[in-house]
Amino acid sequence: MHDTMHHPPASLQEACTSVAVHDLDFCYGASQALTGINLEIPANSVTAFIGPSGCGKSTLLRCINRMNDEIPAARITRGGIRISGIDIYDPSVDVVKLRRDVGMVFQKSNPFPRSIYENVAFGLRLRGERHKTLIDQAVEGALRASALWDEVKDRLHESALGLSGGQQQRLCIARTIAVKPEVILMDEPCSALDPIATAKVEDLIWDLKNDYTFVIVTHNMQQAARVSDKTAFFYMGELIESSDTSKMFSNPSIKKTEEYISGRFG
Repeated sequence: MHDTMHHPPASLQEACTSVAVHDLDFCYGASQALTGINLEIPANSVTAFIGPSGCGKSTLLRCINRMNDEIPAARITRGGIRISGIDIYDPSVDVVKLRRDVGMVFQKSNPFPRSIYENVAFGLRLRGERHKTLIDQAVEGALRASALWDEVKDRLHESALGLSGGQQQRLCIARTIAVKPEVILMDEPCSALDPIATAKVEDLIWDLKNDYTFVIVTHNMQQAARVSDKTAFFYMGELIESSDTSKMFSNPSIKKTEEYISGRFG
């Protein structure tokens, strides 16, 4: 009989919070962009950030992998963010490793001007992997997981810039998942794509959410309703409401949320 005492069931793991934002204030210089944000982002699920332009949703997304560190005078003035219980703004945190654990897919697909293969292998090589067989396996695995393998397996050594926009975005997802992140952040990942390519990316998010924690910023209300388990509504730097997506879209608790979702906003 096997001893299972030290291996919690998957359901316990899936129920845990992956990202916890607590009392977060964030400023760009003298301008306060986020005020008093408290939000728990569940593991192995999709959380959507919605709200009008300039409301702080992309700022918060970029706080989760410390991309705002690159902006002069941008700083957290109160509170913090924990991922799997670790304070990611602690001075001991390795930011390079953090950004490997918390991958990012941008609004505009940004494949490197290299081959399809080298795009996916890039993060593995950066991490120091030199074993060709392991890289080959990881590249194929990531392309399969991104539903791209069958489309590109005969052209792996052709330039990634020759792919369509939708394929390039799925390639960027493959590049992200090749290094096995814990969290995947997506900033308007479908805004430049046509409806068919958008549907493929949305299907991909749905298929992968059991393995990763997704946080997606979207202006597209229908997209948030289709792909997310939980939705958070931001307005003027504050988190107005967050709840299960089904409840948020059918019975929001706060009038401003209802006005925004129904298009009667202003």
